[in-house]
Amino acid sequence: MSSKKRSGILPSRRTSSTKRRDGDTEFERSASALFTSGLAAGLSMGFSFIAEGILRSHLPDAPWRPLIAKFGYSFGFLIVIIGRQQLFTENTLTAVLPVLARRNWMTLLRMLRLWAIVLAANLLGAHIIAWVLGNTSVFTPQMQNVFAQIARESFSVTVGQAILRGVFAGWLIATLVWMRAALDSGQIPLIVLMTYLVAIGGFTHIIAGSIEVLFLVMTGALPWSSYLIHYMLPVLLGNTIGGVSLVAVFNHAQVVAGEPARKAEQAKKRD
Repeated sequence: MSSKKRSGILPSRRTSSTKRRDGDTEFERSASALFTSGLAAGLSMGFSFIAEGILRSHLPDAPWRPLIAKFGYSFGFLIVIIGRQQLFTENTLTAVLPVLARRNWMTLLRMLRLWAIVLAANLLGAHIIAWVLGNTSVFTPQMQNVFAQIARESFSVTVGQAILRGVFAGWLIATLVWMRAALDSGQIPLIVLMTYLVAIGGFTHIIAGSIEVLFLVMTGALPWSSYLIHYMLPVLLGNTIGGVSLVAVFNHAQVVAGEPARKAEQAKKRD
């Protein structure tokens, strides 16, 4: 087998093994530790909303404004990922790989437990930060108007669009997690570029987007039921499909498909 083929198999296998070990480690964490980390992530993701709003408020109303303002969206992800806080969309990859490797009910139940705790904590944090931004004097009324504009843009999707755009967001975030495991350096530019693509593409993210839409809920501009039915549930479905099906399953299948060739090469070397 050529060195080119080997380089195509072994890094993917190492990445899969690394993320599977990460998943096993997360399964061992207590519910309180997971919840605390998830709550921190939900709160920290508010800085995506805040940073985008600040950049937007200092830019003229021009067609190119989103190209710059959307870079603010990356701030929350940088805090969460570099700070190793628990984010639901990251766990659509990390927690799934042990399930694909073992294929038993116990591992599946442990994954569902992890998902439930982290998602609940993330959303609680999202509710809290949205309330603070909308109902305290941390930011001026003018700044709150900018937040409201961003929030209305985020909510202006149909249910179908929320699902489909959520698939792309889940796909990109899970791919980001996969790629980070293969890198020794340069992770910050990767995080910024991948999450910027989520923002500029208008893809829907269950936590970052929820904070934006919940701003409308917390200021009385939108009923909570509309957020739940029109945004939260469709986006959650899309993110889960994108992360699990398009990254965890397909990338895992790639690694599994390469196993026979790897074993044959090892046997040839022994001979």
